Amino acid sequence: MDNHTHNHTSKVSNLNRAFIIGIAINALYVIIEFSAGLYYNSLSLISDAGHNLSDVAALALALLAFRLAKLKANDKFTYGFRKSTILVSLINSLVLFVAIGGIIWESINRLHNPVSIQGTPISIVAGIGIVINAVSAFLFFKDKDSDLNVKGAYLHLLADAAVSLGVVISGILIFLFHIYWLDMLMSLIIVVVIFYSTWNLFKDSLSLTLDGVPKGIDLQKVMMEIKEVDGVIDIHHLHVWAISTSQNAMTAHVLIQPNIDILNQTLIKKNIKHHLKHLNIQHATIEFETKDENCIDTNTI
Repeated sequence: MDNHTHNHTSKVSNLNRAFIIGIAINALYVIIEFSAGLYYNSLSLISDAGHNLSDVAALALALLAFRLAKLKANDKFTYGFRKSTILVSLINSLVLFVAIGGIIWESINRLHNPVSIQGTPISIVAGIGIVINAVSAFLFFKDKDSDLNVKGAYLHLLADAAVSLGVVISGILIFLFHIYWLDMLMSLIIVVVIFYSTWNLFKDSLSLTLDGVPKGIDLQKVMMEIKEVDGVIDIHHLHVWAISTSQNAMTAHVLIQPNIDILNQTLIKKNIKHHLKHLNIQHATIEFETKDENCIDTNTI
């Protein structure tokens, strides 16, 4: 086994372990936080528990997609199940939107029917949440830039830690000054945090689901890099899309100089793919053309 294979296997194993540990400790905390929220009539704890529950679901779906993406391609799914990671990202964002609606509804009800709550237990339970979310986020820190789902999990867990800190502060203020409406205010702040992160995740995943150009890829730069390869005259029919949250594909018609033999055509294609790898395009299908050939609809990109 070479170093590349060993490192890839180690990475997969580490991510599997990170997802499983993250799901287990966060699921346990959701039960504790939701129970405490009900017992102490704290909307901020219940809201945060709902937020954490959506993250548990997100981690579970991301783990499922991560494993599906490793399945081999077949006659029906020629790319395998890699795109399931994109679909999971979209589902996660929709689930979070539902959670936001529930929290807002409960906040409105609490505004009309305020209740007295205890600040100390709220701060203690939320303080536990800071530790759990920080530990969970650390599990994904090393691989956060390798996959959209992994990065999403990392950012969500960091946001959860920040929200839990806010709940701790509101609990202390409620204990000291008996400002009970702070609990409802904190739940609305949690809604804003969830919505901001969810909206970005929704936009990115929806774009990838519709085969939009993946974030971070500049088509003009791609065209420029290809045109700089010796033997290339022009490029058209350029299409770039995501086949998973971590891998991108491209097809293009490349106009090359006439009378180039097969050996040099192979060299040109190899050089183009080398440039594309540095632009985060892992799979490329390239069709060569010469000026003698007639390509239909060459006005497209």
